[in-house]
Amino acid sequence: MSQIAQIYREACMAELSALKPGNVHIFADGHGMVVQDFIKSADASMMPISRPEIGVGERIFSAISATWNAVGCNTNLGIVLLAAPIIQASYSAAGFSQKSLRNVLQHLTIEDAVKAYQAIAIARPAGLGQVQAHDVHQIPDITLLQAMQAAADRDLIAQQYANGFADVWTGIRVYAEYLAKWERPAWATTAVYLSFLAKFEDSHIARKYGQAIAKSIQKQAQQHYAEFTSLQNPKLYQAALLNWDQELKAESIKTQGINPGTSADLTVATILANSLMNI
Repeated sequence: MSQIAQIYREACMAELSALKPGNVHIFADGHGMVVQDFIKSADASMMPISRPEIGVGERIFSAISATWNAVGCNTNLGIVLLAAPIIQASYSAAGFSQKSLRNVLQHLTIEDAVKAYQAIAIARPAGLGQVQAHDVHQIPDITLLQAMQAAADRDLIAQQYANGFADVWTGIRVYAEYLAKWERPAWATTAVYLSFLAKFEDSHIARKYGQAIAKSIQKQAQQHYAEFTSLQNPKLYQAALLNWDQELKAESIKTQGINPGTSADLTVATILANSLMNI
């Protein structure tokens, strides 16, 4: 097993080990999925996504194909879309950095887009509609970077490709701050997750349930993030986060349970990037 494959798996496990309201984690399953599905997905995708000799598109396609064969559902499309260029950059001569990641993004090809679109077709993410230009249901004639730039205004993962993963770099700073404050990696990871949910209308929620519900969850997250991070002992806020977790996962007339999946994906990318910077 390569070091990079191990680091990728560890990032997936770190995110599962953190209490993330609305998402699947070791404290509570949800949305018809269990923690074991995500562990199997990490195990299945770790080798395909980290092979040294392939490009970003092939990393995405082979990782999602392996995941689908292992669990038969979409557990990690967002994670893989974010992790593939990060891992590609880690193989550059100077190692992983903001500069090497930007270089990877600038050299993405049409073939990378073709492979990524094929992976998306396999995963069939919830709430994915059709758009007029560069729809993922069609064969692309633009590079993967151009495709992501076209989708950046409606999708936070695409936005990372377009802005050089700016929000992941911010997430790294949040992680460092609360790891230093609490000396507990899992609680620092929770802080990263809540910071993303507080900063953005989660695009997974917005796709499934609309902007109004996404905005409502964002406002709740802002309050929880402020209260949680103000504490010297984060465990004192565990009960409040678990209560919110139950509320988000509860089914109602309007929703089948709220899952801030994009915020969780960005959290994995943050932990992965942070670890790769330190090897």
